[in-house]
Amino acid sequence: MTIDQAQTAPTPTIEAEEATALAGPWKVIVLNDPVNLMSYVVLVFRRVFGFSKSVARKHMLEVHEQGRSIVWCGLREQAEHYAFVLQQWHLTAILERNETD
Repeated sequence: MTIDQAQTAPTPTIEAEEATALAGPWKVIVLNDPVNLMSYVVLVFRRVFGFSKSVARKHMLEVHEQGRSIVWCGLREQAEHYAFVLQQWHLTAILERNETD
């Protein structure tokens, strides 16, 4: 690369940097709340994610005992969808970037 090419090379835009920051895997986390019954949380997990009864119960117990459970990991757009759906079912759901991948 010549000096002229280096000087005219485009610089990354803020939008590209933001898109890169949002890319990659994200976690959908359900937080404990004092409102919903354990059986209701199991039902929601089964309906939203198609979990078996034992898997749904495992995640419900994590929420109950540890205060949170990672119920899904994947691309941000799908993670946002799942968080929205869980909130529609009146569960407290948040997104976190999956830093382990």
